[in-house]
Amino acid sequence: MSALIALTRVELRLLGREPLALFWGLGFPVLLLVVFGLIPGFREAIPELGGSTLLAIYLPVLVVLSMSFLSVTGLPTVVATYRERLILKRLATTPVGAPRLLGAQALQSVVVTLGMAAALLAVGRLAFGVALPAQLIGWLVALLLLAAALLAIGMFVAAVSSTGKVASALGAMVFFPLMFFAGLWIPLPLMPPLLRRIADLTPLGAGVQALQQAATGEWPQLWQLAVLAGYAAVFAVPASLLFRWE
Repeated sequence: MSALIALTRVELRLLGREPLALFWGLGFPVLLLVVFGLIPGFREAIPELGGSTLLAIYLPVLVVLSMSFLSVTGLPTVVATYRERLILKRLATTPVGAPRLLGAQALQSVVVTLGMAAALLAVGRLAFGVALPAQLIGWLVALLLLAAALLAIGMFVAAVSSTGKVASALGAMVFFPLMFFAGLWIPLPLMPPLLRRIADLTPLGAGVQALQQAATGEWPQLWQLAVLAGYAAVFAVPASLLFRWE
């Protein structure tokens, strides 16, 4: 456990030295929230959205934007680069072991995810009056299940990528469709019925809806949590079978 914590600290320090990763994964979602919050129409209640504001609808989308960038594009690139440079191979021969490095990557993503979610909730509440999640436990359960699903997808991308550049390209190909069905460009309640049904079956579509539902005070629906758990299991198994240390 001490080795895992030490590796996680190292990975967090390395992440802090990557300005582009910090901007796109951490700074950009906060910047978007501020920009949206300064638009008067985003702070007005809309009947078609059940009386919610666009800002309240978009806040969970921005949370998953940060999570997706770090887990689906950032993590696979780092892991594949470690493999390409034989860092995983060398660690596999030490008492620390390469699996702990993967565990540190996963733990780092969870820590950063929780920190970013807290920052977005704080900015939304203090700067623009967006209410905190009324069902906080359900919100956290949905967030952690979503993190598990995205980590599994990220590890699968890392497992099938031979180099860091390939992992970056594959991660981007997965990232943008996922964000579309998360409602980044078209809010989920305003999507056409067919796109909405497709979104229900994607991890970010189900995850965003679970976060939005918990924000209103209701426990996330069982099917939403089942979709997230299903993605975590379905991608974790082939990721572990296909993963290579060198």
